[in-house]
Amino acid sequence: MRDSFTVRDLPPDERPRERLIRLGAEALSAQEILALILGRGVRGESVMVTAQKLLSRFGSLQGIADSSVEELSEVNGIGPAKAAQLKAAFDLGRRIEGAARPGKEPIKDPEDVVKAAAVDLKGKKKEHFLALLLDTRNRLIRTATVSMGSLDSSIVHPREVFKEAIKASAASVIFVHNHPSGDPEPSHDDIELTRRLVEAGKLLGILVLDHVIVGDGSFVSLKGLKDLRFE
Repeated sequence: MRDSFTVRDLPPDERPRERLIRLGAEALSAQEILALILGRGVRGESVMVTAQKLLSRFGSLQGIADSSVEELSEVNGIGPAKAAQLKAAFDLGRRIEGAARPGKEPIKDPEDVVKAAAVDLKGKKKEHFLALLLDTRNRLIRTATVSMGSLDSSIVHPREVFKEAIKASAASVIFVHNHPSGDPEPSHDDIELTRRLVEAGKLLGILVLDHVIVGDGSFVSLKGLKDLRFE
């Protein structure tokens, strides 16, 4: 006797994979797509039931995407391996969405920075420190995630930050990170870290144009602070 159910236990016309091949991915429900990603249920429970449990627990696909591996693993039938599969699938979609961002329009102001970083920061419950890598006309080459977690000098090191900029042949960079608390006001550590990165950029010949902190519906540009010089 098998220990688990899979999508093969469903009637052929109801199997998500066959329905996708026949009708296209857009014809599948969120439950069916999740079932395809998971592939296998657990003893006594179909993978479709497991998929529905995820939707019920987190409310929507976005809720699942925003959840941590630990939170996902709390659902019966979703261990660390399947939680990692889910996180990878959602992040792949995020990266595809973000791939369309680079273009011919230069980044001119903090509002443009926030828009460029929106996909990477949306719904994040931990601090994410990003570097927008720009060409000589301030056009986005790509966005690099430098660190995740509490922001301090031991995690965000100039070596790691500018390694990405050098690899991309960037002329300048703009840093952006989120405050999960929702308050974008810069801390003392934010200011000191920015000062270090600006100085490191000068030594490497890569301009640091700004550092933007994103909160809940608001942001702060550190370039506007009197005690910070970016030039």
